[in-house]
Amino acid sequence: MREKFEPGNDAGGLNLLTEKIIGCAIEVHKGIGPGLLESAYEECLCFELSQAGLLFERQVPLPVSYKGVKLDCGYRLDIVVEKRVILEIKAVERIAPIHEAQLLSYLRMLDKRIGLILNFHTAVLKQGIKRIVNDL
Repeated sequence: MREKFEPGNDAGGLNLLTEKIIGCAIEVHKGIGPGLLESAYEECLCFELSQAGLLFERQVPLPVSYKGVKLDCGYRLDIVVEKRVILEIKAVERIAPIHEAQLLSYLRMLDKRIGLILNFHTAVLKQGIKRIVNDL
């Protein structure tokens, strides 16, 4: 039985958590490389997160609140790790400013601090990682 990963609630704990997530993503990229659909990377990443003892949720519904009314607009977060880090999985030519704005909006709507865009359509995954911070 695997032990649960329990990072602290401080910035150091968030850094450790994101490092562990990035390690899992790199493992996926090394295993299957670029060129597949986002859904394949999501599935493989969830496997790696589970193997690493991280708790996560997939395809988390995100209602939009407008003038005090919650609207179901069909938005879904790809993965939320340890209820603290939002992961946006991409398989695109490059991360565009709209992808960054999208993740920052998600972070603000959920009052979360850190999110990662993981673009698997790169030769080296390190080039496809973008960390987004919501300064709250």
